[in-house]
Amino acid sequence: MKKAKKSAKNTAVNSKKIIVIHGPNLHLLGSRETDVYGKLTISEINAELKKRARDLRVSLEIVQSNHEGNIVDVIGKAPKRGIQGILINPAAYTHTSVAIRDAIAAVRIPAVEVHLSNIYKREPFRHVSMTASVCAGQVSGFGLNSYLLGLEALYHLVQ
Repeated sequence: MKKAKKSAKNTAVNSKKIIVIHGPNLHLLGSRETDVYGKLTISEINAELKKRARDLRVSLEIVQSNHEGNIVDVIGKAPKRGIQGILINPAAYTHTSVAIRDAIAAVRIPAVEVHLSNIYKREPFRHVSMTASVCAGQVSGFGLNSYLLGLEALYHLVQ
């Protein structure tokens, strides 16, 4: 089994721990369909999330995986690791993964779903989110700000 790629943890000193999960193909941001997803890379998005997390005084862990099972494992292990919130962009798995949906429901940790693009202005198959019903909310269509607004909302949920 391949391990999910992890970035360094944010060093903010606080008991609130949030995990950011980037789904498949998001490692290609910046060069992939820039007319839809913009020109920011995943590294640039992560840097902005880390800045906001420092401002909010929360600990942030960031994971990106192209593999559904890895994402399910990360979510399933979250409670034992003290994770108190999940910020997730399931990417293509948004529309197909009952497994990720069930993992979010099972852990009973507040989750916020985010998308760079407005999934409701795209192809009809993207209008259905398998995961939204088990998330506290969804933010889509605002590029980087979808992530930042989602983190902000999640911060308030875990307080």
